[in-house]
Amino acid sequence: MRAFVIDEPGKARVTDVERPEPGAEEVLLRTRVVGMCGTDLSTFRGKNPLVSYPRIPGHEIAATIEQTGSAVPAIFQPGMNITLSPYTSCGKCASCKRGRVNACQFNQTLGVQREGAMKEYFTAHWTKLYVAEGLSIPELSVVEPLSVGFHAAARGRVSADDNVAVIGCGVVGLGAIAASAYRQARVIAIDVDDRKLAVAREAGATHLINSGSRNVHDELARLTDGLGPDVIIEAVGAPATFRMAVEEVAFTGRVVYIGYAKEPVEYETRLFVMKEIDILGSRNALDEFGTVIEALRGGRFPVDSIISRVVGLDQAAGALQAWSDNPGAYVKVQVSFE
Repeated sequence: MRAFVIDEPGKARVTDVERPEPGAEEVLLRTRVVGMCGTDLSTFRGKNPLVSYPRIPGHEIAATIEQTGSAVPAIFQPGMNITLSPYTSCGKCASCKRGRVNACQFNQTLGVQREGAMKEYFTAHWTKLYVAEGLSIPELSVVEPLSVGFHAAARGRVSADDNVAVIGCGVVGLGAIAASAYRQARVIAIDVDDRKLAVAREAGATHLINSGSRNVHDELARLTDGLGPDVIIEAVGAPATFRMAVEEVAFTGRVVYIGYAKEPVEYETRLFVMKEIDILGSRNALDEFGTVIEALRGGRFPVDSIISRVVGLDQAAGALQAWSDNPGAYVKVQVSFE
Protein backbone atom coordinates (compact mmCIF):
# COMPACT_ATOMS: atom_id res chain seq x y z
CA MET A 1 0.00 0.00 0.00
CA ARG A 2 1.06 3.62 -0.48
CA ALA A 3 2.18 6.01 2.23
CA PHE A 4 3.50 9.56 2.50
CA VAL A 5 6.82 9.88 4.30
CA ILE A 6 9.01 12.81 5.30
CA ASP A 7 12.53 11.44 4.87
CA GLU A 8 14.36 14.45 6.28
CA PRO A 9 13.80 18.20 6.51
CA GLY A 10 12.60 19.51 3.17
CA LYS A 11 12.27 16.08 1.56
CA ALA A 12 9.02 14.10 1.32
CA ARG A 13 7.71 11.43 -1.04
CA VAL A 14 5.14 8.70 -1.58
CA THR A 15 6.42 5.18 -1.02
CA ASP A 16 5.16 1.60 -0.61
CA VAL A 17 4.83 0.07 2.85
CA GLU A 18 3.39 -3.20 4.12
CA ARG A 19 -0.34 -3.27 4.86
CA PRO A 20 -0.83 -3.92 8.60
CA GLU A 21 -2.94 -6.63 10.23
CA PRO A 22 -5.04 -5.76 13.30
CA GLY A 23 -4.36 -7.40 16.63
CA ALA A 24 -7.13 -8.84 18.79
CA GLU A 25 -8.00 -5.44 20.34
CA GLU A 26 -7.33 -3.40 17.21
CA VAL A 27 -9.24 -2.29 14.15
CA LEU A 28 -7.92 -1.97 10.63
CA LEU A 29 -8.82 1.46 9.30
CA ARG A 30 -9.05 2.70 5.72
CA THR A 31 -7.85 6.28 5.62
CA ARG A 32 -10.28 8.77 4.08
CA VAL A 33 -8.85 12.22 4.89
CA VAL A 34 -5.86 13.38 6.90
CA GLY A 35 -5.30 17.00 7.82
CA MET A 36 -1.83 18.50 7.87
CA CYS A 37 -1.15 20.55 10.97
CA GLY A 38 1.54 22.90 12.22
CA THR A 39 3.39 19.95 13.76
CA ASP A 40 3.69 18.36 10.31
CA LEU A 41 4.91 21.65 8.89
CA SER A 42 7.53 21.89 11.65
CA THR A 43 8.62 18.32 10.89
CA PHE A 44 9.02 19.19 7.21
CA ARG A 45 11.00 22.29 8.12
CA GLY A 46 13.23 20.41 10.57
CA LYS A 47 11.99 22.41 13.55
CA ASN A 48 10.11 19.70 15.45
CA PRO A 49 12.31 18.52 18.35
CA LEU A 50 9.99 15.57 19.09
CA VAL A 51 10.26 13.84 15.72
CA SER A 52 12.81 11.44 14.24
CA TYR A 53 13.24 10.69 10.54
CA PRO A 54 12.00 9.18 8.37
CA ARG A 55 8.43 9.71 9.60
CA ILE A 56 4.96 9.07 8.21
CA PRO A 57 2.92 12.04 9.48
CA GLY A 58 -0.79 12.32 10.14
CA HIS A 59 -2.93 12.58 13.28
CA GLU A 60 -5.98 14.61 12.16
CA ILE A 61 -7.95 11.69 10.84
CA ALA A 62 -11.20 10.61 9.23
CA ALA A 63 -11.25 6.87 8.49
CA THR A 64 -13.56 3.92 7.87
CA ILE A 65 -13.41 0.66 9.78
CA GLU A 66 -12.27 -2.10 7.42
CA GLN A 67 -11.80 -5.00 9.83
CA THR A 68 -12.04 -5.62 13.58
CA GLY A 69 -9.95 -7.85 15.85
CA SER A 70 -11.48 -10.71 17.76
CA ALA A 71 -11.65 -8.82 21.08
CA VAL A 72 -13.07 -5.55 19.73
CA PRO A 73 -16.57 -4.73 21.08
CA ALA A 74 -19.42 -5.37 18.67
CA ILE A 75 -20.36 -1.69 18.67
CA PHE A 76 -17.55 -1.20 16.14
CA GLN A 77 -18.43 -2.64 12.76
CA PRO A 78 -16.84 -2.56 9.31
CA GLY A 79 -18.12 0.36 7.26
CA MET A 80 -18.40 2.78 10.19
CA ASN A 81 -16.80 6.19 9.73
CA ILE A 82 -14.72 7.28 12.72
CA THR A 83 -12.17 9.70 14.04
CA LEU A 84 -9.75 8.89 16.82
CA SER A 85 -7.51 10.20 19.55
CA PRO A 86 -3.91 10.00 18.30
CA TYR A 87 -2.25 10.10 21.73
CA THR A 88 -0.92 7.42 24.06
CA SER A 89 -0.56 7.36 27.85
CA CYS A 90 1.64 5.21 30.06
CA GLY A 91 -0.60 5.12 33.15
CA LYS A 92 2.42 5.48 35.45
CA CYS A 93 3.83 9.00 35.16
CA ALA A 94 2.76 11.90 37.37
CA SER A 95 0.33 13.26 34.77
CA CYS A 96 -1.37 9.91 34.28
CA LYS A 97 -1.66 9.34 38.02
CA ARG A 98 -3.50 12.66 38.27
CA GLY A 99 -5.88 11.63 35.49
CA ARG A 100 -4.40 14.14 33.05
CA VAL A 101 -3.38 11.55 30.50
CA ASN A 102 -3.27 14.14 27.70
CA ALA A 103 -0.01 15.38 29.21
CA CYS A 104 1.55 11.95 29.67
CA GLN A 105 5.30 12.31 30.08
CA PHE A 106 5.83 9.47 27.62
CA ASN A 107 3.05 10.28 25.14
CA GLN A 108 3.59 9.14 21.57
CA THR A 109 1.39 11.00 19.12
CA LEU A 110 0.62 9.49 15.73
CA GLY A 111 2.83 11.05 13.09
CA VAL A 112 5.25 12.53 15.62
CA GLN A 113 6.88 10.01 17.94
CA ARG A 114 5.40 7.06 15.99
CA GLU A 115 4.20 6.42 12.45
CA GLY A 116 1.06 8.34 11.54
CA ALA A 117 -2.01 7.79 9.39
CA MET A 118 -0.83 9.28 6.10
CA LYS A 119 -1.15 5.90 4.40
CA GLU A 120 -3.94 3.89 2.85
CA TYR A 121 -4.51 1.65 5.88
CA PHE A 122 -3.43 1.71 9.53
CA THR A 123 -4.41 0.06 12.80
CA ALA A 124 -5.55 1.53 16.10
CA HIS A 125 -6.70 0.24 19.47
CA TRP A 126 -10.49 0.29 19.70
CA THR A 127 -10.45 2.50 22.83
CA LYS A 128 -9.07 5.37 20.74
CA LEU A 129 -12.03 5.45 18.33
CA TYR A 130 -14.91 7.93 18.23
CA VAL A 131 -17.98 7.02 16.21
CA ALA A 132 -19.71 10.25 15.25
CA GLU A 133 -22.86 9.49 13.31
CA GLY A 134 -24.12 12.44 11.33
CA LEU A 135 -20.72 14.03 10.77
CA SER A 136 -19.22 14.24 7.30
CA ILE A 137 -15.72 13.04 6.43
CA PRO A 138 -14.35 16.63 6.45
CA GLU A 139 -15.95 17.24 9.85
CA LEU A 140 -14.47 14.05 11.29
CA SER A 141 -11.02 15.12 10.13
CA VAL A 142 -11.06 18.36 12.15
CA VAL A 143 -12.30 16.93 15.45
CA GLU A 144 -8.77 16.44 16.82
CA PRO A 145 -7.36 19.95 16.19
CA LEU A 146 -10.56 21.57 17.41
CA SER A 147 -10.36 19.43 20.55
CA VAL A 148 -6.95 20.95 21.28
CA GLY A 149 -8.54 24.41 21.23
CA PHE A 150 -11.47 23.22 23.34
CA HIS A 151 -9.02 21.84 25.90
CA ALA A 152 -7.29 25.22 26.09
CA ALA A 153 -10.60 26.89 26.93
CA ALA A 154 -11.17 24.28 29.62
CA ARG A 155 -7.71 24.94 31.05
CA GLY A 156 -8.54 28.63 31.17
CA ARG A 157 -11.79 27.92 33.04
CA VAL A 158 -13.63 30.07 30.52
CA SER A 159 -17.15 30.99 31.63
CA ALA A 160 -20.03 33.16 30.48
CA ASP A 161 -18.72 35.99 32.67
CA ASP A 162 -15.42 36.24 30.82
CA ASN A 163 -13.96 38.42 28.13
CA VAL A 164 -11.63 36.05 26.26
CA ALA A 165 -8.97 37.09 23.76
CA VAL A 166 -7.50 34.45 21.46
CA ILE A 167 -4.22 35.33 19.75
CA GLY A 168 -3.88 33.45 16.47
CA CYS A 169 -6.65 32.20 14.19
CA GLY A 170 -5.19 28.98 12.87
CA VAL A 171 -7.33 25.89 13.33
CA VAL A 172 -6.36 25.38 16.97
CA GLY A 173 -6.94 29.05 17.76
CA LEU A 174 -10.29 28.85 15.98
CA GLY A 175 -11.08 25.85 18.16
CA ALA A 176 -10.35 27.95 21.24
CA ILE A 177 -12.61 30.68 19.86
CA ALA A 178 -15.43 28.21 19.18
CA ALA A 179 -14.99 26.63 22.62
CA SER A 180 -15.11 30.00 24.38
CA ALA A 181 -18.21 30.99 22.43
CA TYR A 182 -19.70 27.56 23.26
CA ARG A 183 -19.17 28.47 26.93
CA GLN A 184 -21.01 31.77 26.23
CA ALA A 185 -18.00 34.01 26.78
CA ARG A 186 -17.43 37.24 24.86
CA VAL A 187 -14.61 36.43 22.43
CA ILE A 188 -12.04 38.74 20.87
CA ALA A 189 -10.01 37.28 17.98
CA ILE A 190 -6.54 38.65 17.20
CA ASP A 191 -4.60 37.91 14.01
CA VAL A 192 -2.68 39.67 11.23
CA ASP A 193 -4.85 38.20 8.45
CA ASP A 194 -8.31 39.60 7.74
CA ARG A 195 -9.32 36.37 5.99
CA LYS A 196 -8.63 34.34 9.11
CA LEU A 197 -10.40 36.94 11.23
CA ALA A 198 -13.48 36.57 9.04
CA VAL A 199 -13.47 32.84 9.77
CA ALA A 200 -13.01 33.63 13.46
CA ARG A 201 -16.26 35.58 13.37
CA GLU A 202 -17.98 32.55 11.87
CA ALA A 203 -16.51 30.45 14.69
CA GLY A 204 -18.02 32.70 17.35
CA ALA A 205 -15.77 35.73 17.85
CA THR A 206 -17.74 38.86 18.68
CA HIS A 207 -14.85 41.28 18.05
CA LEU A 208 -11.88 41.20 15.67
CA ILE A 209 -8.48 42.89 15.95
CA ASN A 210 -6.00 42.92 13.09
CA SER A 211 -2.74 43.28 15.00
CA GLY A 212 -0.93 44.33 11.84
CA SER A 213 -2.99 47.47 11.38
CA ARG A 214 -4.41 48.29 14.82
CA ASN A 215 -2.98 48.84 18.27
CA VAL A 216 -3.85 45.69 20.21
CA HIS A 217 -3.43 47.29 23.63
CA ASP A 218 -5.74 50.19 22.81
CA GLU A 219 -8.36 47.93 21.23
CA LEU A 220 -8.39 45.48 24.14
CA ALA A 221 -8.67 48.34 26.60
CA ARG A 222 -11.59 49.77 24.63
CA LEU A 223 -13.39 46.43 24.47
CA THR A 224 -12.92 45.59 28.16
CA ASP A 225 -13.51 49.00 29.80
CA GLY A 226 -9.80 49.33 30.43
CA LEU A 227 -9.56 46.13 32.47
CA GLY A 228 -8.03 43.76 29.93
CA PRO A 229 -9.35 40.32 29.00
CA ASP A 230 -10.12 37.89 31.81
CA VAL A 231 -8.55 35.09 29.78
CA ILE A 232 -5.99 35.24 26.99
CA ILE A 233 -5.31 32.11 24.95
CA GLU A 234 -2.07 32.25 22.96
CA ALA A 235 -2.19 30.08 19.82
CA VAL A 236 0.73 31.45 17.80
CA GLY A 237 3.87 30.32 19.60
CA ALA A 238 6.05 33.42 19.20
CA PRO A 239 7.98 35.39 21.83
CA ALA A 240 6.09 38.60 21.06
CA THR A 241 2.67 37.01 21.53
CA PHE A 242 3.83 35.12 24.64
CA ARG A 243 4.71 38.50 26.17
CA MET A 244 1.57 40.16 24.86
CA ALA A 245 -0.61 37.67 26.71
CA VAL A 246 0.97 38.49 30.07
CA GLU A 247 1.02 42.23 29.41
CA GLU A 248 -2.59 42.50 28.26
CA VAL A 249 -4.43 40.07 30.55
CA ALA A 250 -6.48 41.56 33.36
CA PHE A 251 -5.29 41.57 36.96
CA THR A 252 -5.96 38.09 38.43
CA GLY A 253 -6.67 36.83 34.91
CA ARG A 254 -5.61 33.59 33.24
CA VAL A 255 -3.11 33.09 30.41
CA VAL A 256 -3.20 29.82 28.47
CA TYR A 257 -0.37 28.82 26.16
CA ILE A 258 -1.16 26.21 23.48
CA GLY A 259 1.83 26.48 21.20
CA TYR A 260 5.41 26.92 22.31
CA ALA A 261 7.88 29.49 21.12
CA LYS A 262 10.80 28.11 19.14
CA GLU A 263 13.22 30.47 20.89
CA PRO A 264 13.65 31.83 24.44
CA VAL A 265 11.11 34.34 25.72
CA GLU A 266 12.07 37.30 27.93
CA TYR A 267 9.40 38.51 30.37
CA GLU A 268 8.85 41.43 32.70
CA THR A 269 8.25 39.01 35.56
CA ARG A 270 6.88 41.61 37.98
CA LEU A 271 3.62 41.35 36.03
CA PHE A 272 3.24 37.74 37.17
CA VAL A 273 3.19 38.87 40.79
CA MET A 274 1.57 42.29 40.54
CA LYS A 275 -1.35 40.91 38.57
CA GLU A 276 -1.38 37.58 40.42
CA ILE A 277 -2.14 35.84 37.14
CA ASP A 278 -2.52 32.14 36.43
CA ILE A 279 -0.19 30.97 33.66
CA LEU A 280 -1.32 27.65 32.23
CA GLY A 281 0.05 25.30 29.61
CA SER A 282 -2.37 23.35 27.43
CA ARG A 283 -1.33 20.15 25.70
CA ASN A 284 -3.31 17.93 23.34
CA ALA A 285 -6.87 17.17 24.49
CA LEU A 286 -8.47 15.18 27.29
CA ASP A 287 -12.19 14.42 27.09
CA GLU A 288 -13.04 17.24 24.67
CA PHE A 289 -13.50 15.01 21.61
CA GLY A 290 -17.13 14.30 22.51
CA THR A 291 -17.86 17.98 23.13
CA VAL A 292 -16.42 18.93 19.76
CA ILE A 293 -18.48 16.23 18.04
CA GLU A 294 -21.65 17.61 19.63
CA ALA A 295 -20.69 21.16 18.62
CA LEU A 296 -20.13 20.05 15.03
CA ARG A 297 -23.46 18.21 15.00
CA GLY A 298 -25.08 21.48 16.03
CA GLY A 299 -23.46 23.33 13.12
CA ARG A 300 -21.45 25.49 15.49
CA PHE A 301 -18.23 25.55 13.49
CA PRO A 302 -17.54 26.65 9.87
CA VAL A 303 -15.66 23.56 8.68
CA ASP A 304 -15.86 24.44 4.99
CA SER A 305 -14.34 27.87 5.65
CA ILE A 306 -11.14 26.51 7.21
CA ILE A 307 -10.21 24.00 4.50
CA SER A 308 -7.88 25.95 2.24
CA ARG A 309 -6.78 23.12 -0.04
CA VAL A 310 -7.50 19.42 -0.57
CA VAL A 311 -4.98 17.32 -2.49
CA GLY A 312 -4.43 13.68 -3.32
CA LEU A 313 -1.58 11.63 -1.90
CA ASP A 314 0.62 12.25 -4.95
CA GLN A 315 0.29 16.02 -4.48
CA ALA A 316 0.94 15.99 -0.72
CA ALA A 317 4.66 16.78 -0.96
CA GLY A 318 4.04 19.75 -3.23
CA ALA A 319 1.26 21.03 -0.99
CA LEU A 320 3.49 20.80 2.07
CA GLN A 321 6.25 22.71 0.28
CA ALA A 322 3.78 25.38 -0.85
CA TRP A 323 2.51 25.74 2.71
CA SER A 324 6.08 26.03 3.99
CA ASP A 325 6.83 28.72 1.40
CA ASN A 326 3.72 30.76 2.22
CA PRO A 327 2.22 29.70 5.56
CA GLY A 328 -0.09 32.68 5.79
CA ALA A 329 -1.98 31.60 2.69
CA TYR A 330 -3.45 28.48 4.31
CA VAL A 331 -5.60 27.63 7.28
CA LYS A 332 -5.95 23.87 6.75
CA VAL A 333 -4.46 21.63 4.07
CA GLN A 334 -5.97 18.14 3.79
CA VAL A 335 -4.91 14.98 1.97
CA SER A 336 -7.77 12.95 0.55
CA PHE A 337 -7.48 9.21 -0.08
CA GLU A 338 -10.77 9.05 -2.00
